[in-house]
Amino acid sequence: MKKKVVVYKKLAPSLIAELESRFDVTAFDGVNDGNRAAFMAALAEAEGMVGASVKFDAAMLAKAGKLRIASTISVGFDTFDTAFLRQRGIVLTHTPGVLTETVADTVFALILATARRVVELAELVKAGRWERSIGPDLFGTDVHDKTIGFLGMGRIGAAVARRARLGFGMKVIYHDLHAAPSVEADFAAVRLPIERVLAEADFVCALLPLLPSTEKLVDAAAFARMKRSAFFINGSRGRVVDEAALIEALRAGTIAGAGLDVFEKEPLPAASPLLSMPNVVALPHIGSATHETRAAMAETAVADLIAGLEGRKPAHLVDESVWQARYADAGGMA
Repeated sequence: MKKKVVVYKKLAPSLIAELESRFDVTAFDGVNDGNRAAFMAALAEAEGMVGASVKFDAAMLAKAGKLRIASTISVGFDTFDTAFLRQRGIVLTHTPGVLTETVADTVFALILATARRVVELAELVKAGRWERSIGPDLFGTDVHDKTIGFLGMGRIGAAVARRARLGFGMKVIYHDLHAAPSVEADFAAVRLPIERVLAEADFVCALLPLLPSTEKLVDAAAFARMKRSAFFINGSRGRVVDEAALIEALRAGTIAGAGLDVFEKEPLPAASPLLSMPNVVALPHIGSATHETRAAMAETAVADLIAGLEGRKPAHLVDESVWQARYADAGGMA
């Protein structure tokens, strides 16, 4: 009898066909109020699942009594109760690496757009209000030769640092629990306490995973340490920032502006003050949203799901200890 798999995000027909050649597949194009009951019924019988953008708390996962592996089409895994997965011995995989360069492109686009007021001025032109050469009240800020500060220096941070240093001659400083020797060697990066990164950077880029220790790490005190001329860029998770404190910092002129791809609540509510602020560039969480990268992410997630269910170690485990504890000695899940 074939193992049962649930797909909860639209996949390319070729990937669905690949899964159906091996497993008994039930596929959903996302999960909503109209199909939630059917999804939960399928999940109750599934040994594996693959998808993205669905929150799986302990109560929801408890109903998936046969689940052995979950493969998320994302690098972040904060939509899962990882403590519950660990307790149950459920393997979780994600998709790091394949989206690094694309997200770094998005982050640097936000840096340029906020500094040079690209969105604000483009809207002025489209509205037919470009009547003469702009004056100082609409001037932007240089990016080249400025200081960029990172909160978090992982794969994406290193890719942004490469663009900043080699492309724009920027000074690179960063705060991370761990040193990044290759970034320091290749891009003259300097690791500093968080207080100094906040105080010295012209562009502060949050590229942190969402963990209990990082939730609302960037708060009112953090914004107060930044230069009034500085820009805050968030390409990680919305909840690493105290959004109310960010809004107040922007209103008060504590910082110059913000470029945001993520928010505390997504989609961003239409009533959010961020949407009416000319010094904010807000994107709909598009960090990895290119045809090429989303396809590669889906392929990676499906490959890891197949590997796990067929008894082979998946390549991109979130917590390798779960695999080692439950499956390594047994020769996998098969």
